[in-house]
Amino acid sequence: MVTIRLTNSKTRKKEDFVPINDQNVRMYVCGPTVYDRAHLGNARPVIVFDVLNRLLRHVYGANHVTYVRNFTDVDDKINAEALRRQKAGSPGTLEELIFERTNETIAQYHADMDTLGAMRPDHEPRATEWIGAMVAMTADLIAKGHAYAAAGHVLFRVRSYADYGKLSGRSIDDMIAGARVEVAPFKEDPMDFVLWKPSTDREPGWDSPWGRGRPGWHIECSAMAHELLGESFDIHGGGLDLQFPHHENEIAQSACAHPHGSFARYWLHNEMLQVEGKKMSKSLGNFFTVRDLLDQGVPGEVIRFVFLMTHYRSPMDWTAEKARQAEDELSFWANTLQSRPDVLDGPLASTTPDSEVVNALADDLNTSLALARVKNLARFIDNSPDYLKLPEVAQSQADLRFIVSAELLGFPVRKLAAMKRHQGMSLAGLQRRLAEFRTAAVTSKDYSAVDALKSALIAAGVEVRMSKSGVELVPGPNFDSAKLEALK
Repeated sequence: MVTIRLTNSKTRKKEDFVPINDQNVRMYVCGPTVYDRAHLGNARPVIVFDVLNRLLRHVYGANHVTYVRNFTDVDDKINAEALRRQKAGSPGTLEELIFERTNETIAQYHADMDTLGAMRPDHEPRATEWIGAMVAMTADLIAKGHAYAAAGHVLFRVRSYADYGKLSGRSIDDMIAGARVEVAPFKEDPMDFVLWKPSTDREPGWDSPWGRGRPGWHIECSAMAHELLGESFDIHGGGLDLQFPHHENEIAQSACAHPHGSFARYWLHNEMLQVEGKKMSKSLGNFFTVRDLLDQGVPGEVIRFVFLMTHYRSPMDWTAEKARQAEDELSFWANTLQSRPDVLDGPLASTTPDSEVVNALADDLNTSLALARVKNLARFIDNSPDYLKLPEVAQSQADLRFIVSAELLGFPVRKLAAMKRHQGMSLAGLQRRLAEFRTAAVTSKDYSAVDALKSALIAAGVEVRMSKSGVELVPGPNFDSAKLEALK
């Protein structure tokens, strides 16, 4: 069996991954707060942990992995949007408008992440579905002396957990000195954090022993992870921005509530995203959502490719040049296979991913090295025009391993190639027609028919390449075959 090695944020070392139970490998990843569309930075952990999920399923079996990623649907920004809608005259109670907004946003999130090729997790719990578990965990922490009720709130006693700060590598006193913490009069210690807080009549709330209220952010993930994965599970992941305070607080409250468990044994954090060398921000004008890119004609596969060009523990820079490179490479992959129906339409059950690709991913998700190997496999196929003269089994295995290796990274190359082949077939007649118009224009000196057809093709997202050797039509990123119907 392949040995997976992962950099554990808790130990700051690359370690062999040894699951608690290799028949049920368990992973929890912090999901989005669903108040608006996912921005580009939100997509990075989705893609990183999607690759890890695929790798785990390859190594341990598709039915032996449980992947959980939550939705936070209790949040002040969600409440504010629902209140805005209510004031604008939308029918329904505030709770109904909150539910409407979160449903909309979850549907948008699914649509966007599906386009990026991300498999949906096995479980996607919504915080509002597990309020009872959060109340029970909070009550248990009070009973054990790790939390206290004050002024309608329940707060966790940070100093009651001796290992607080080990994940982020800071002492409590350093955190107080260097962090902005809310110093409320009912807190015993400035670092104590909220497990439960009261709700006003204008806010969503649930009954509890401490009055009507709602959970704090940190207790949500601890409770849902416990209910779906148990006291101890294998991997907890998320963005580096969540390491403190969110993940630090998760560890503290989970370890105190379930002292016989280990909570998560391996912690993985992806680095942050930049755009053209700068931090993404609305003030700089470089803030955009995944949907913004998709609407601009950037395919989801291209977005995914750009993300995987950079190791997950390194800062990632989104640039237009990287997107162009990614699109060129994916087009090459599709072109390589689109004329190979024997490979494109053949079964995959008899082959496995290339071992070098698997080993690269098993080495702390080295996606850039895995991509390089897949590129080499594609070039091997492309440089073998006499493939029918080669031993059939060897060549077939090379081709199929290219396909399954790419799909292990989340790129459905057979789908891309099939689409490319369909596009090529629809353009073949128009390419001949444009060539004929061009030949006639050379004699008549009347290029109006050439220019009209060329303009119509460009409007349909087709790249028109004309040279001395002839005419070539290539589907571009905004290709729309429906716009070609009027030209046929």
